[in-house]
Formats: sequence, C-alpha cells, structure tokens
Amino acid sequence: MDDLRLLVSPSPHIRDTDTTEKIMFAVLLALLPVVAASIYFFRWDAVRVVLLASGSAVATEAIFQRLRKRPVTVADGSALITGVLLGLSVPPTLPSWMVILGSAFAIAIGKQVFGGLGHNPFNPALVGRAFLTASFAKAMTAWTAPIDAVSAATPLAMGPAVSRIPDLFFGSVAGSLGETSALAILLGGIYLFYRGVIDYRIPVGILGSVTVFALLAGQDPVFHLLSGSLLFGAVYMATDMVTSPVTKAGRWIFGIGIGVIIMVIRVWGGFPEGVTYAILFMNAVTPLLNRWTRPRIYGQGVKVSE
Repeated sequence: MDDLRLLVSPSPHIRDTDTTEKIMFAVLLALLPVVAASIYFFRWDAVRVVLLASGSAVATEAIFQRLRKRPVTVADGSALITGVLLGLSVPPTLPSWMVILGSAFAIAIGKQVFGGLGHNPFNPALVGRAFLTASFAKAMTAWTAPIDAVSAATPLAMGPAVSRIPDLFFGSVAGSLGETSALAILLGGIYLFYRGVIDYRIPVGILGSVTVFALLAGQDPVFHLLSGSLLFGAVYMATDMVTSPVTKAGRWIFGIGIGVIIMVIRVWGGFPEGVTYAILFMNAVTPLLNRWTRPRIYGQGVKVSE
C-alpha cells in the first residue's frame, strides 16, 4: 500500500489516435473528387486557381507565424485546406492576383489575427470569399459554362424551369469551381462521415430545413438542394470543427439556422445565393449555442434530502 500512488492530471482523460494532421489529410482526400470534377469541367483555370489559393494560404500562414515568433505549423495541413476550399468557392475566371489576395486575407484576417488554428470564430475560407465578394463583386459573379468556357448564368440565376436535374447532379453547369458537381461533393461527404470527421446533424439540418422551406414556399426542393453552393457549404464549410457547435442539440440548431437563412436570402433577398453569409452568421452564434445547449452537470439541480 505504501507504493500506491494516485496520479492526478488535467482533463481530457480520454485520448484518441486522431491528430490535426490526420483530420486535415482526411479532408484533403475527401476534396479530391471535387477537385477532379472542377478540373474536368473547367480545365486549366481550375488548376491555376486551386494552386494559387493553396500556395498563398500556406505562405501567408508561415509568414504570420514567423512575425508572431510562433512555431511554423503549416505541416498540419490546416492552411492548405483553407486555400483549397477558397479556391473551390470562387469562379474559374477569377484573376490570379485576386485569388492570391483573397487566400492571404482568409488566413491573415480570418485565422491568424484571432490566434491561429482553434481560436478563429469564423470559417477562414468563407471570410476570404466574403471579402472577395464585397471587394470585387463583378469578378466574383462572372461565370462560364463548363468545358467551352463561354459566359453563362448559374442555375440559381436562370431558375428551375431551364435547369436540368442531371446537369445539376453531375456538374455540367456554370458556377464556382467546387459547387457544380453534387455527385463529387456527396462522394467526399460520405468519406468524411465514414471517417468520423463530420457529424451528420449539421448537413442533415441544413438540407432538411431547406427542403421544408422550399415546400412551404411552393418551390422545387430538389432544385434548391442541387444548385448553388448549398451542398458544398453543408459538407465542407459548415462542418468545420472549430467554428461549429460541440453539442448535439447545438449542431441541429446550427444546421437548421443555416438552412433557413439561405432560403430567406434565396426567396426574398437581393442575391440569388446566401450560403457564405448564412454560415458566417451562424458561426457568430456558435458560442451561444454551446452555452445554451450545454448538458446538465451530473448532480446539478438535485436537492439533497434532509
């Protein structure tokens, strides 16, 4: 008994084999179908945009960490993922200097000014996209048709009457690089769910609320689900571990809130799309959702019998 020692250490006491590097690598693998589809439909423009966005994100993170005299952690893959996501969320014809500027803004303002990975309240890639949309609206709404690269309107701008469901599903429509092919996005989402990287509650909450809202508004729910960046945002953006709630109830509210805001903007707003701003708005509400939906502490509120 004299040799018995009790070691008390701070939580968490349950450890997992997953690391930041493994999670980011899984997300990168899940993005491969989307990247492949973007290259197939938009050719070298897709390669140019994704490479420039990725390189700018990694370089900006390394520069900021050196300026802050912090260890350079670009090897964890988080900056690379931000760059890829931003590249996939912009038009294929976006000028190279805008791609570089938007990606640098996403890392510098969307991530590093808050302290780096794990401290940013907003999804960095969406911060970069919102910055580009506000600063260069014309360039961010210049769309081209797949393969032949002629100017074209997006399905949301044309409406469901002239949009074919097979085209929306496979991706032969105008739009941002990563949003056109629902098939590629779903393949990546299935892999992420299988790996346990994402929780089904957020995507299901978004897609379910969009479906219900569209039906109540007398519109085609399938069209709304497959058009725009809804699927891409639901699978890859809204499920970001840092900027989404940690509780189960909070994730349901988070997803439903995003879906409702998207449909309000699509149906009554001045813009045909609202995924970026819907997710960023709910990112801001995440701390409150974590507080409101926090499980009751064991024994809390229980009256002790005398």
